[in-house]
Amino acid sequence: MSESVGMQAGALPAGVLQSTQPVLLRGLVRHWPLVQAAERSDEDFCDYLRGFGTETRLALWRGAPEIGGRFFYNEDFSGFNFQREVHTFGALLDELLAVPRDTFYLGSTEIDSAFPGLGRENALPELTGFAPLVSFWLGNRMQVATHFDLPDNIACVVAGRRRFTLFPPDQVANLYIGPLDLTPAGQPISLVDHVRPDFARFPRYAQALEHAQVFDLLPGDALFIPSQWWHAVEALEPINALVNFWWRQSPPFMDTPLNTLMMALLSLRDLPPAQRDAWRALFDHYIFDADEQTAAHIPAPARSILAPMDDNLARQLRSMLLKRLNR
Repeated sequence: MSESVGMQAGALPAGVLQSTQPVLLRGLVRHWPLVQAAERSDEDFCDYLRGFGTETRLALWRGAPEIGGRFFYNEDFSGFNFQREVHTFGALLDELLAVPRDTFYLGSTEIDSAFPGLGRENALPELTGFAPLVSFWLGNRMQVATHFDLPDNIACVVAGRRRFTLFPPDQVANLYIGPLDLTPAGQPISLVDHVRPDFARFPRYAQALEHAQVFDLLPGDALFIPSQWWHAVEALEPINALVNFWWRQSPPFMDTPLNTLMMALLSLRDLPPAQRDAWRALFDHYIFDADEQTAAHIPAPARSILAPMDDNLARQLRSMLLKRLNR
């Protein structure tokens, strides 16, 4: 079941940014010049983009026709089925307009540094106070494997059509996640081809689909994706583009919890069951069930790393951890 909000262009409804469920925002950015150009034609869209620099050199992925548009691992999982290349932005636009046989993917590219001025003309003013990271994505028909992002996300389709398939965080066991340390773009991905799932090899994926939410977005539509919701993306037209806004609802000094997971693999996973249970109790007490009473019995000046975290305390804790890891 998907949630959809009908709206006037440019009016982000109150409460969306605090939602813990995905929200489809029809027509949120229909007024953007990017979207207006794309609705006229692919050529007008590319011409508009050329106004923000054609000689900028950008890193992109290229996949041969044999991958069928699916960016993934190679056969023995020693690497990937695509090549990383660097091209000028103008050359990429020219090749996309020529409808190449290869699959192209310009992934998350920071707008302000790569395309000065583009973000000012195509903005979400309601997010200014969150200081979001704004990125541009461009390619042809392709699919991105199911993955999650730590920040909250508003993904705005500006050209072509995109299909998002979302799964709640608790479906991780049914998604058959691949390696944590060798990933296409930094985040672990599902090994299931979400377009053509192999249920014989991945039978629990059928359970994940029972909880899936599917959203088809047209130019001008946007989708709010809460932190850590797994999502797969299909780009369905010869030219597809997206602008997204990432921001965190946590203080900047907080590290990524994925590092904590890596450390837990090193220090907790292979302990005897009774010891794992003991550490589970400690994590529940100090982390998952922590409240103002957790350290209330300790005099405030002596609480140290059990005190409310701030930038200074985070630096001290990070320094202490580095010393421990380097012993």
